[in-house]
Amino acid sequence: MKTVLTIAGSDSIGGAGIQADIKTITMNGAYAMSAITAITAQNTMGVKGIQESTPMFLTQQLDAVFEDIYPDAVKIGMVASAELIHAIAKSLKYYKAKNIVVDPVMVATSGSELMKSNALHTLTEELFPISTLITPNIPEAQVLSGITIGTREDMKVAAKILNEKFHCAVLLKGGHSINDANDLLYTDSGITWFEGKRINNPNTHGTGCTLSSAIAANLAKGFSLDESIKRAKDYICDALEAMLDLGKGSGPLNHAFYLQGKYTEHKK
Repeated sequence: MKTVLTIAGSDSIGGAGIQADIKTITMNGAYAMSAITAITAQNTMGVKGIQESTPMFLTQQLDAVFEDIYPDAVKIGMVASAELIHAIAKSLKYYKAKNIVVDPVMVATSGSELMKSNALHTLTEELFPISTLITPNIPEAQVLSGITIGTREDMKVAAKILNEKFHCAVLLKGGHSINDANDLLYTDSGITWFEGKRINNPNTHGTGCTLSSAIAANLAKGFSLDESIKRAKDYICDALEAMLDLGKGSGPLNHAFYLQGKYTEHKK
Protein backbone atom coordinates (compact mmCIF):
# COMPACT_ATOMS: atom_id res chain seq x y z
CA MET A 1 0.00 0.00 0.00
CA LYS A 2 1.24 3.49 -0.86
CA THR A 3 1.63 5.99 1.98
CA VAL A 4 0.95 9.70 2.42
CA LEU A 5 2.12 11.98 5.22
CA THR A 6 -0.07 14.96 6.04
CA ILE A 7 1.51 17.86 7.91
CA ALA A 8 -1.25 20.16 9.14
CA GLY A 9 -3.35 21.37 12.05
CA SER A 10 -6.20 19.45 13.63
CA ASP A 11 -9.89 20.38 13.38
CA SER A 12 -12.19 19.76 16.35
CA ILE A 13 -15.18 18.87 14.18
CA GLY A 14 -13.21 16.73 11.74
CA GLY A 15 -14.13 18.53 8.54
CA ALA A 16 -10.77 20.11 7.71
CA GLY A 17 -7.10 19.77 8.60
CA ILE A 18 -5.55 16.50 9.74
CA GLN A 19 -8.88 14.77 10.21
CA ALA A 20 -10.13 15.59 6.71
CA ASP A 21 -6.74 14.66 5.27
CA ILE A 22 -6.72 11.23 6.89
CA LYS A 23 -10.28 10.50 5.72
CA THR A 24 -9.49 11.66 2.20
CA ILE A 25 -6.21 9.76 1.89
CA THR A 26 -7.90 6.61 3.18
CA MET A 27 -10.85 6.92 0.81
CA ASN A 28 -8.42 7.46 -2.07
CA GLY A 29 -6.68 4.15 -1.43
CA ALA A 30 -3.51 5.14 0.41
CA TYR A 31 -2.28 4.80 3.99
CA ALA A 32 -2.40 8.08 5.96
CA MET A 33 0.21 9.27 8.45
CA SER A 34 0.37 12.63 10.20
CA ALA A 35 2.53 15.28 11.83
CA ILE A 36 0.42 17.85 13.67
CA THR A 37 1.46 21.50 13.48
CA ALA A 38 -1.26 22.81 15.80
CA ILE A 39 -4.34 21.86 17.75
CA THR A 40 -7.26 24.12 16.96
CA ALA A 41 -10.54 24.69 18.74
CA GLN A 42 -12.87 25.33 15.82
CA ASN A 43 -16.22 24.48 14.32
CA THR A 44 -18.23 25.39 11.23
CA MET A 45 -18.69 28.93 12.54
CA GLY A 46 -15.13 29.89 13.36
CA VAL A 47 -11.81 29.28 15.08
CA LYS A 48 -11.88 29.77 18.86
CA GLY A 49 -8.24 29.03 19.59
CA ILE A 50 -4.95 27.67 18.25
CA GLN A 51 -2.28 25.85 20.25
CA GLU A 52 0.85 25.41 18.13
CA SER A 53 3.28 22.53 18.25
CA THR A 54 6.87 23.47 18.99
CA PRO A 55 9.42 23.24 16.17
CA MET A 56 11.32 20.57 18.12
CA PHE A 57 8.25 18.39 18.65
CA LEU A 58 7.13 18.80 15.05
CA THR A 59 10.59 17.71 13.93
CA GLN A 60 10.35 14.67 16.22
CA GLN A 61 7.03 13.74 14.59
CA LEU A 62 8.57 14.01 11.14
CA ASP A 63 11.60 11.97 12.18
CA ALA A 64 9.31 9.29 13.60
CA VAL A 65 7.49 8.93 10.29
CA PHE A 66 10.41 9.15 7.86
CA GLU A 67 12.65 6.81 9.86
CA ASP A 68 10.03 4.07 9.90
CA ILE A 69 7.50 4.32 7.04
CA TYR A 70 8.88 6.53 4.27
CA PRO A 71 5.95 8.39 2.65
CA ASP A 72 5.28 8.17 -1.08
CA ALA A 73 3.80 11.68 -0.97
CA VAL A 74 3.54 14.58 1.48
CA LYS A 75 0.67 17.02 1.87
CA ILE A 76 1.21 20.24 3.82
CA GLY A 77 -1.69 22.30 5.08
CA MET A 78 -2.04 24.77 7.93
CA VAL A 79 1.30 25.93 9.35
CA ALA A 80 0.91 29.10 11.37
CA SER A 81 4.47 30.28 12.08
CA ALA A 82 7.78 30.82 10.33
CA GLU A 83 9.59 28.62 12.86
CA LEU A 84 7.37 25.62 12.10
CA ILE A 85 7.64 26.13 8.33
CA HIS A 86 11.43 26.24 8.64
CA ALA A 87 11.40 22.99 10.62
CA ILE A 88 9.26 21.29 7.97
CA ALA A 89 11.41 22.48 5.07
CA LYS A 90 14.59 21.39 6.82
CA SER A 91 13.23 17.89 7.49
CA LEU A 92 11.81 17.40 4.00
CA LYS A 93 15.14 18.39 2.45
CA TYR A 94 17.05 16.11 4.81
CA TYR A 95 14.88 13.08 4.02
CA LYS A 96 14.63 13.96 0.30
CA ALA A 97 10.83 13.85 0.40
CA LYS A 98 8.98 13.45 -2.90
CA ASN A 99 5.57 14.37 -4.30
CA ILE A 100 5.14 17.37 -1.99
CA VAL A 101 1.75 19.12 -2.28
CA VAL A 102 1.37 22.42 -0.40
CA ASP A 103 -2.03 23.96 0.31
CA PRO A 104 -1.06 27.49 1.48
CA VAL A 105 -3.79 27.84 4.10
CA MET A 106 -4.03 31.46 5.22
CA VAL A 107 -7.70 31.84 6.16
CA ALA A 108 -10.29 29.27 7.23
CA THR A 109 -13.59 28.85 5.37
CA SER A 110 -15.23 30.65 8.31
CA GLY A 111 -12.99 33.69 7.72
CA SER A 112 -10.59 33.21 10.64
CA GLU A 113 -6.90 33.91 9.97
CA LEU A 114 -4.69 30.84 10.32
CA MET A 115 -1.22 32.15 9.43
CA LYS A 116 0.93 34.70 11.21
CA SER A 117 2.12 37.61 9.07
CA ASN A 118 5.81 36.69 9.43
CA ALA A 119 5.20 33.14 8.17
CA LEU A 120 4.41 33.98 4.55
CA HIS A 121 7.96 34.88 3.59
CA THR A 122 9.33 31.63 5.02
CA LEU A 123 6.61 29.64 3.29
CA THR A 124 7.46 31.08 -0.12
CA GLU A 125 11.24 31.08 0.32
CA GLU A 126 11.77 27.68 1.94
CA LEU A 127 8.80 25.43 1.24
CA PHE A 128 7.43 26.41 -2.18
CA PRO A 129 10.74 25.83 -4.06
CA ILE A 130 10.93 22.18 -2.89
CA SER A 131 7.26 21.50 -3.64
CA THR A 132 5.84 19.50 -6.52
CA LEU A 133 2.60 21.49 -6.49
CA ILE A 134 1.02 24.41 -4.62
CA THR A 135 -2.77 24.81 -4.56
CA PRO A 136 -3.74 28.41 -3.74
CA ASN A 137 -7.30 29.67 -4.05
CA ILE A 138 -8.03 33.09 -5.54
CA PRO A 139 -7.55 35.17 -2.35
CA GLU A 140 -4.33 33.32 -1.54
CA ALA A 141 -3.03 33.69 -5.10
CA GLN A 142 -3.70 37.43 -4.98
CA VAL A 143 -1.53 37.74 -1.87
CA LEU A 144 1.21 35.55 -3.33
CA SER A 145 1.28 37.11 -6.81
CA GLY A 146 0.56 40.71 -5.85
CA ILE A 147 -2.12 41.15 -8.52
CA THR A 148 -5.91 41.36 -8.42
CA ILE A 149 -7.61 38.34 -9.99
CA GLY A 150 -11.01 38.93 -11.56
CA THR A 151 -11.02 36.93 -14.78
CA ARG A 152 -9.72 33.68 -16.28
CA GLU A 153 -6.99 35.69 -17.98
CA ASP A 154 -5.95 37.11 -14.61
CA MET A 155 -5.72 33.55 -13.32
CA LYS A 156 -3.26 32.72 -16.11
CA VAL A 157 -1.12 35.75 -15.32
CA ALA A 158 -1.10 35.05 -11.57
CA ALA A 159 -0.29 31.37 -12.03
CA LYS A 160 2.57 32.26 -14.39
CA ILE A 161 3.98 34.68 -11.83
CA LEU A 162 3.88 32.03 -9.10
CA ASN A 163 5.38 29.32 -11.30
CA GLU A 164 8.27 31.49 -12.40
CA LYS A 165 8.84 32.93 -8.93
CA PHE A 166 8.73 29.72 -6.91
CA HIS A 167 9.75 27.12 -9.55
CA CYS A 168 6.93 24.67 -8.84
CA ALA A 169 3.68 23.66 -10.49
CA VAL A 170 0.67 25.80 -9.53
CA LEU A 171 -2.96 24.71 -9.32
CA LEU A 172 -4.91 27.95 -9.05
CA LYS A 173 -8.41 27.17 -7.81
CA GLY A 174 -11.03 29.39 -9.42
CA GLY A 175 -14.00 28.78 -7.15
CA HIS A 176 -13.77 32.11 -5.31
CA SER A 177 -16.01 34.43 -7.38
CA ILE A 178 -14.15 33.87 -10.68
CA ASN A 179 -15.98 30.83 -11.95
CA ASP A 180 -17.96 27.88 -10.73
CA ALA A 181 -15.23 25.32 -10.14
CA ASN A 182 -12.67 25.66 -12.92
CA ASP A 183 -9.06 25.29 -11.83
CA LEU A 184 -5.90 26.20 -13.74
CA LEU A 185 -2.75 24.10 -13.64
CA TYR A 186 0.38 25.98 -14.65
CA THR A 187 3.61 24.04 -15.13
CA ASP A 188 6.83 24.55 -17.06
CA SER A 189 5.16 22.65 -19.91
CA GLY A 190 2.18 25.00 -20.17
CA ILE A 191 -1.35 25.36 -18.84
CA THR A 192 -4.24 22.94 -18.37
CA TRP A 193 -7.78 23.86 -17.38
CA PHE A 194 -9.74 21.46 -15.20
CA GLU A 195 -13.38 22.29 -15.73
CA GLY A 196 -15.80 21.70 -12.88
CA LYS A 197 -19.53 21.87 -12.43
CA ARG A 198 -21.37 24.05 -9.96
CA ILE A 199 -22.83 22.12 -7.05
CA ASN A 200 -25.34 24.03 -4.99
CA ASN A 201 -24.01 23.00 -1.60
CA PRO A 202 -23.10 25.69 0.98
CA ASN A 203 -21.20 23.17 3.09
CA THR A 204 -17.63 23.60 1.90
CA HIS A 205 -15.67 23.38 5.16
CA GLY A 206 -12.35 21.73 4.38
CA THR A 207 -12.61 21.56 0.59
CA GLY A 208 -9.07 22.86 0.10
CA CYS A 209 -7.65 20.33 2.56
CA THR A 210 -9.61 17.57 0.86
CA LEU A 211 -8.52 18.43 -2.68
CA SER A 212 -4.81 18.70 -1.87
CA SER A 213 -4.88 15.44 0.13
CA ALA A 214 -6.61 13.61 -2.71
CA ILE A 215 -4.01 14.90 -5.17
CA ALA A 216 -1.20 13.71 -2.88
CA ALA A 217 -2.81 10.28 -2.51
CA ASN A 218 -3.03 9.86 -6.27
CA LEU A 219 0.54 11.03 -6.81
CA ALA A 220 1.61 8.43 -4.24
CA LYS A 221 -0.19 5.76 -6.24
CA GLY A 222 1.76 6.63 -9.37
CA PHE A 223 -0.69 8.78 -11.31
CA SER A 224 0.65 11.77 -13.24
CA LEU A 225 0.05 15.28 -11.93
CA ASP A 226 -2.77 15.88 -14.44
CA GLU A 227 -4.38 12.53 -13.64
CA SER A 228 -4.06 13.11 -9.91
CA ILE A 229 -5.78 16.48 -10.13
CA LYS A 230 -8.60 15.12 -12.29
CA ARG A 231 -9.21 12.19 -9.93
CA ALA A 232 -9.10 14.51 -6.91
CA LYS A 233 -11.60 16.91 -8.46
CA ASP A 234 -13.94 14.03 -9.26
CA TYR A 235 -13.70 12.83 -5.66
CA ILE A 236 -14.44 16.22 -4.12
CA CYS A 237 -17.32 16.75 -6.56
CA ASP A 238 -18.90 13.47 -5.50
CA ALA A 239 -18.32 14.29 -1.83
CA LEU A 240 -20.13 17.62 -2.28
CA GLU A 241 -22.98 15.95 -4.17
CA ALA A 242 -23.55 13.66 -1.19
CA MET A 243 -25.08 16.76 0.47
CA LEU A 244 -24.01 16.12 4.05
CA ASP A 245 -25.53 18.83 6.26
CA LEU A 246 -23.92 19.16 9.68
CA GLY A 247 -23.27 22.17 11.87
CA LYS A 248 -24.65 25.69 12.11
CA GLY A 249 -22.18 27.23 9.64
CA SER A 250 -20.46 26.01 6.49
CA GLY A 251 -20.42 22.30 7.23
CA PRO A 252 -18.00 19.52 6.26
CA LEU A 253 -18.07 17.24 3.24
CA ASN A 254 -19.05 13.58 3.39
CA HIS A 255 -15.58 12.19 2.80
CA ALA A 256 -16.82 8.63 3.20
CA PHE A 257 -19.71 8.89 0.71
CA TYR A 258 -18.52 5.78 -1.12
CA LEU A 259 -17.80 3.68 1.96
CA GLN A 260 -19.95 0.56 2.05
CA GLY A 261 -19.75 -2.70 3.97
CA LYS A 262 -21.03 -4.51 7.00
CA TYR A 263 -19.26 -2.16 9.41
CA THR A 264 -21.00 0.90 7.95
CA GLU A 265 -24.52 -0.49 8.29
CA HIS A 266 -27.01 1.40 10.46
CA LYS A 267 -29.51 -0.25 12.79
CA LYS A 268 -32.78 -0.87 10.99
